Amino acid sequence: MEIVDVVDKRGIPTGEQVEREQAHTLGIRHRTSHVWIVRRKEGRLQVLLQKRSENKDSFPGCYDISSAGHIPAGVDFVSSAVRELKEELGCEVKPEELIYCGQRCFEFQDTFHGKVFHDNQVSNVYALWLDREPETFSLQKEEVSEVKWFDFQECMEKVEKNEIPNCIFTEELKMVEIVANTGIRDCYSGKPGADKNRHTGNSH
Repeated sequence: MEIVDVVDKRGIPTGEQVEREQAHTLGIRHRTSHVWIVRRKEGRLQVLLQKRSENKDSFPGCYDISSAGHIPAGVDFVSSAVRELKEELGCEVKPEELIYCGQRCFEFQDTFHGKVFHDNQVSNVYALWLDREPETFSLQKEEVSEVKWFDFQECMEKVEKNEIPNCIFTEELKMVEIVANTGIRDCYSGKPGADKNRHTGNSH
């Protein structure tokens, strides 16, 4: 059983907690962390996408953010992001390696495996510079079936034209692209969790 914090529109816990499954059934607002892994290859910006396992409770078999996850109750955005990178991809990174790109608040409803899925989340978005080939990642097969590098513009076009199965929002890709093109290699400062109250007002 996974317990998450109920949060306001800025991602600040209200003091209430709920089971993750219940949050997705009732559309209760909760937190997630999103990490986009990027690199430059032959002068081109590339982004690593993960392909979600067919057993996932939402968007099975779709290309998605490099690493993402729900934040357990009482845990901050950055600590959760670092943990998910380790669990899903086998990547050990330091909190200061995560580049804060902004925050997004969004809600949607769909049906998967015959069940209604009502997601309502506040997500902190990060970029991570990491140049590794797909075969060097240790994938959590229950969550991720494969990872693949895409040229950034190719990824943007394929998502916009729906040429690959995906659950990616182009607005979030654009947030990452802006930060990546500044040349910043790390801009997170402070102790883990210090960014938990930073907000940009972005939403999707």
